[in-house]
Amino acid sequence: MQVDDDAARVLGARIRHHRTRAGLTLTALAATLDTAASTLSLIENGRRPVRAAELPALAGALGVDVLDLLRPEAPDARSALELELHRLQAGPQYATLGVPPVRVSRSLPQDALQALVRTLQELDRRARESSATPEEARRANTELRLRMRARDNALPEIDALAEESVAGVGHEVGALTHREVARMAERLGFSLLYVDDLPHSTRSITDLENGRIYLPPASIPGGHGLRSMALQAMAHRLLGHRPPATYAEFLEQRLEINYFAAACLMPRRQAVAFLTEAKAGRDLAVEDFRDAFGVTHESAAMRMTNLLTEHLGIRVHFLRVGEDGAIARAYENDGLPLPTDVTGAVEGQVVCRRWVARRTGDGSARPVEAHQYTDTTAGTYWSSTQTGSGADGDFSITFGVRFDDAKWFRGRETTRRQVSTCPDESCCRRPPAPLAARWAEGAWPSARMHTRVLAALPSGRFPGVDDTEVFAFLERHTHDPA
Repeated sequence: MQVDDDAARVLGARIRHHRTRAGLTLTALAATLDTAASTLSLIENGRRPVRAAELPALAGALGVDVLDLLRPEAPDARSALELELHRLQAGPQYATLGVPPVRVSRSLPQDALQALVRTLQELDRRARESSATPEEARRANTELRLRMRARDNALPEIDALAEESVAGVGHEVGALTHREVARMAERLGFSLLYVDDLPHSTRSITDLENGRIYLPPASIPGGHGLRSMALQAMAHRLLGHRPPATYAEFLEQRLEINYFAAACLMPRRQAVAFLTEAKAGRDLAVEDFRDAFGVTHESAAMRMTNLLTEHLGIRVHFLRVGEDGAIARAYENDGLPLPTDVTGAVEGQVVCRRWVARRTGDGSARPVEAHQYTDTTAGTYWSSTQTGSGADGDFSITFGVRFDDAKWFRGRETTRRQVSTCPDESCCRRPPAPLAARWAEGAWPSARMHTRVLAALPSGRFPGVDDTEVFAFLERHTHDPA
């Protein structure tokens, strides 16, 4: 019988345990089985698999049932420690220490063995939960963005799961209601509870043991955040997520739960039908799509990136830009020349002053929606921008397409037009010569320092989440009536 390395070691440990309990030496047992003591030694150390035909005779010689040998757990506490030590010493983290493995003999005191195992477990835990550097996070995020661009930002399998989920509670048309979201949770065995003491590092907490999803009551007014957060919490369960092993996996899980929530709030069949009708009338608009499904402008714009290329053949771009002109979130599959750093990341990069996305913070009047054509080094683009404000300050949401596709959108008749030659510094990054001559040697600004510049990403099983706060929260609420 062929078994994997861990299972072979457990089997070997169980054979050794029953042999010593029976008072048999390796030589004596080998004589009974008509084999060599060295062969039994290899088996007990997990270095030689036991064939299925050998098990009955081996179990009979030890006076136990075959099933006793095949149990998956270690036979005693000492064996469990030895097996765990071997696992830890065989792992990549131990290899980085540059020290030889410890050979365990029966003379090694159990308390010393236990201390050694606990030390290596702690080293392994710290390695797995170590904080990612900003550069590592940016690289992971860039790789994820490029993978999604290659898929036109569409995840049909999650769309199908979302359609099945909303159909299961009888939702057919219009905005998904709070009651329907609660019923979706009930179908998964969860109830939604609203509390005012969620740990500051969390948006929601799922109590798997008691079937509860805790949400903040502050999200109830307006409703958009409440529905989305509940759906995201459910998505972790529906998509079979496990605690992320890497920051890249954490980012991918975040993307998937956000996608699922959007796909429930704006189901593919209904959304595509709405967009198809609007395209036929050459009246596509983010604000109409937003209002039809009762979501935020940003959510509507992002959802349109999932659907327009896949179902209507329109390539698009999306930007969320802060008041300082820095990109917070971006997507494009239409060739828009986004600014990037040397790693290819766009987050934190400042967009051209000529782009309509820079209307936030420029001191100009802010219409509900601003439209503009922009001539760039990659061609001409039409964009629609709406501004807003949040906890982090003012921001703009921009959605746009190449010139040839502007004909499908409301606002295409705009006469506003700009020319952008970025990344050429003469476009908008280099001050006009007269101003530079006047002030280059006479100005000394004190720059604002952002803490994120120096900070590594927070550690933990889920980056940035304080486990102590979460566990204390769950303990506190476990004894509360649901």
